[in-house]
This record gives sequence, structure tokens and C-alpha cells, in this order.
Amino acid sequence: MAYYNKLGGLLRQGISTGNAVSANSPTPAMLDAIRCMSSKLFVGGLSWGTNDQSLKDAFASFGEVVDAKVITDRDTGRSRGFGFVNFSDEECAKEAMNAMDGQQLEGRNIRVSIAQERAPRSGGFGGPGRFGGGYGGQANEGY
Repeated sequence: MAYYNKLGGLLRQGISTGNAVSANSPTPAMLDAIRCMSSKLFVGGLSWGTNDQSLKDAFASFGEVVDAKVITDRDTGRSRGFGFVNFSDEECAKEAMNAMDGQQLEGRNIRVSIAQERAPRSGGFGGPGRFGGGYGGQANEGY
């Protein structure tokens, strides 16, 4: 989603400055935005003790780590066992992925891959599966 927001912002900026962006002439800023997305790695199989800083430190030897985030449960604050590492350079990310996939980090074998953009969620508040209640039939059916 962040990718599309950034891309949309770049397109709006190009149009508002009079530099309409065509499909045949992408701007350098647009290419940088696209390049940035392939420098984000998914890291799975993390130990419960791994935090943002230790994750960043584990990948820092491969290049400049822009940020590292261990995903936590919002209710308990406990790690969910996976995280993301964002590099400033796509080549550094690829090198880190190849070197770290299957390696041990804090006693656990980790899985490292290029992060995929999360699919948009359906439903929302009151939508399917959340506060929808019932059995799927019409309200007051049979009464």
C-alpha cells in the first residue's frame, strides 16, 4: 500500500508541476520508489527474544539498513516471529537474502525472502468476519 501511495504522490507531483508522466518516460524519482520496494526483506522464524535492534545488527554487515522491524502482537506485545529489514540498496538486500536465508539467528533458523506487498483487506468495520454476527441468513428469517 505504501508503494502505491508513494507512486500516486509522485504522479500527482509530476502533473501539478506540469511534467506529466507518460508510460514511456518514467521519472528518476518514480524509478527510485519502485527500486525501494525490492530492497525490503521478509524475515521469518525469528526467536521470541529478537527485537528491532538485534535484527538490524544481524543484517548491517551487508549494507546500509534503513530500518528493521520485528512485528509484535498488538494485545500482548510479544513478537509474532517475523519481521522486515529495509535496505537502501537492492543489491545489498539480495546479498543479505542469499547469505542469511537458512542461517541461525539467536538460536533459530531464519527464512529470508523479498517482501511482498500486502494484499488489501476486504470488509472493514462491520464487514464479513468482524462484528457481522449471525449465520449468514437474513435478519429475522422465519420469525
